[in-house]
Amino acid sequence: MIRYLKWILVVGLVAMISLSAKASGSSHEDGKIDVKSIVLGHMSDGYDWHITTYEGHHISIPLLVIVKGENSGWNVFSSSKVTHGDTYNGFYINETNGKIYEKLADGSSVRPLDISITKNVVQLWIVVALMLTIFLSAARWYKKNVATQQAPKGFFGVVEMMVMMVHDDIIRPSVGEKQYKKFAPYLLTCFFFIFISNLLGLIPIFPGGANLTGNITITFFLAFCTLLAINLFGNKEYWKEIFWPPVPVFLKCPLPIMPLVEMLGIISRPFSLMVRLFANIMGGHAAILSFTCVIFIAFTIGIGIGSALTPVSLVLMIFMNCLECLVAFIQAYVFTMLSAVFIGMAHPEPHHH
Repeated sequence: MIRYLKWILVVGLVAMISLSAKASGSSHEDGKIDVKSIVLGHMSDGYDWHITTYEGHHISIPLLVIVKGENSGWNVFSSSKVTHGDTYNGFYINETNGKIYEKLADGSSVRPLDISITKNVVQLWIVVALMLTIFLSAARWYKKNVATQQAPKGFFGVVEMMVMMVHDDIIRPSVGEKQYKKFAPYLLTCFFFIFISNLLGLIPIFPGGANLTGNITITFFLAFCTLLAINLFGNKEYWKEIFWPPVPVFLKCPLPIMPLVEMLGIISRPFSLMVRLFANIMGGHAAILSFTCVIFIAFTIGIGIGSALTPVSLVLMIFMNCLECLVAFIQAYVFTMLSAVFIGMAHPEPHHH
């Protein structure tokens, strides 16, 4: 337990150092801390991976910009050529929304076709690489020790415990004995993808710090995959209950009231998955960053106030980090559990009258 507390303190201190550097580079001319730019800058996507600001110089990892302009065609270049107000081949980053725009000959600006490798894309690749490394290593360990039937220990023991917990306690009872094996790979992938993404989002510096599951596009894609898993593999009884549910006839004909309600449920269930994951992760990150920024705001008011509020803010930030570690697991658990329940509801047993 003490070892884990030490790691939490280290992460908290690294977060403070990182945010203090960001705060020094995100202050107005009058010395006030720009909390909005710090919080939104962490939670939003970007064309470079900003690490810190040192003596007014931004230290970041440039990423690859791939855009198709109306006049210049395809352009591939480093994001360092358009960051911090620079323009390259007519392309620049709009300070309002942080997106790349192209300035045309008549002076107007348009959004080009943009398939750039942004911070969230790189974070996505990192999560996938970690998952492949973890599970291929675990599979190699099992293959090596299959003859001895030795129980895994250490890291592989934790991996087995989490896999069996999700498989036996969530997927199997929720989906059903007849269908659970078909959907277990997808649901396990969802759980570990969300869990690892949430944990990496709590690390303030590279290779963490990207707000992947706090991006509505990512949660939309996960919910859309669940929507496909529900409706593409639903049995005949599922579709019968949607178009001709077992309710009084006047609720189905001549006005299809209940079928319309059931059709609305097809969309609302995945929508709730998308919004729940997005809102909880984004809100948690905003709370941690806000508590941390209180320290630097207090020091701009006065040394005495800053010294008094620093321990309070530090305790709150560490508490929020511990809470976010729990939330990282809970959100992965809830998304997987609800997805499994919705998939199980698409395979009802035939009703015998």
